Amino acid sequence: MTARVTRTICNQLIRRGIDLCHLYRHAALAVSEPGLRTVLGEEAQTLAVLVAELQREVVRTGGEPRTRGSWRAALRCRLVDSMARATARRDHTWIRALVQDEGALLHAYERAIADLPEESAQGLRRQLPRLRGIHLDMHSLAGAAHS
Repeated sequence: MTARVTRTICNQLIRRGIDLCHLYRHAALAVSEPGLRTVLGEEAQTLAVLVAELQREVVRTGGEPRTRGSWRAALRCRLVDSMARATARRDHTWIRALVQDEGALLHAYERAIADLPEESAQGLRRQLPRLRGIHLDMHSLAGAAHS
């Protein structure tokens, strides 16, 4: 597998990570519970660190890392924001959206680890525990919001 394939896969993860980070930041401003705002802000910071590490991996392989997410991220924020405003349980709507998108990012990481050469996959493996930590946090929040 070539460095080009590694760059492509990492740039896809970067885009998804930036998109999710944007959604977390938007949610942190939109939710009503102050403690939840703090948690979502911290999760956004963790994702930003993961994105920066992926960007360094792309540079290491001689590529140009993505620095922006997709246009879908802004659309997703507006959609979730509209759904949240239409319900009495706004915070729960944000949490559900974050759980869904975060789960998709986690699965994309796991697929990338399986597809990348060992050297490139090592960096993703180091990031995986932090991403799984976010995943567990969000599922815990979703369970608490459901109660």
